Amino acid sequence: MRTGTASLGMYDHASQRDANDRLWAAIARILRDRGVAGVPDRLERGRSVQDSWHDPDLLFGQICGFPLITDTTLALRVLALPVYDTPGSGAALHRSFLVTRQGDATTLDAYRGRRAAINDRQSNTGMNLLRAAVAPFATGGRFFGEVRETGAHRQSLSAIVMGDADIAAIDAVTFAAIARAEPELAESLQTIGTTVASSTPPFVTARGTSIETVAALRIALADVAADPGLADVRAALFLADIVPGSVDRFVPLRTLEIDAAIAGYPDLC
Repeated sequence: MRTGTASLGMYDHASQRDANDRLWAAIARILRDRGVAGVPDRLERGRSVQDSWHDPDLLFGQICGFPLITDTTLALRVLALPVYDTPGSGAALHRSFLVTRQGDATTLDAYRGRRAAINDRQSNTGMNLLRAAVAPFATGGRFFGEVRETGAHRQSLSAIVMGDADIAAIDAVTFAAIARAEPELAESLQTIGTTVASSTPPFVTARGTSIETVAALRIALADVAADPGLADVRAALFLADIVPGSVDRFVPLRTLEIDAAIAGYPDLC
């Protein structure tokens, strides 16, 4: 039996890594107790989360909702949805904050012709929700003067602070983690609005995972969500609950893409 892989790289800020390690250790212990073979000892941090999503041996991971619904090369099964306890989150939904430098303009329309930072072209919170927010203001298929891809929400915020970008859409959970761990960075920024809400990034497994293991994973997630001994772990991750979910929850993200195209703004630019 090959050892599977596990990743929690979506929300793995430096201050949260110990909590993620403890969460996985608890999940792994439950899986082994239920007879699941090939459970990895540690979380995968040696490659990108995007690479992990394509791993046929992915036992446990978390994925952004937009590629889940749009990338036909992915073969994943949704296990459950996290419920986060942060401003802008709740009921297995979250949204992005529109973030700019402290003291800059406070209306979205004022950023016409200026520079946006996005973490990834396939990101829901960094790109898709931002595109939906901008679409009503776009003219001739354009709004921003430049869109810079940074590779991570944290890097998008750095770009704003350094003057290399002017605005970014940062998901509520990431923004809460940075505000807590790096208050000096958060204090140099301001939020000028929010996007629409969308379902939180789901926990997933490879589509080829056996149905018995899928059942064990769902039991493990329910157990760690309720375990009083993991209360501090859940608090570090802003994790209030884990609830059932399916890929159907993410169909509205495709609708946002279609609506932006109908409005004449198919690409964030």
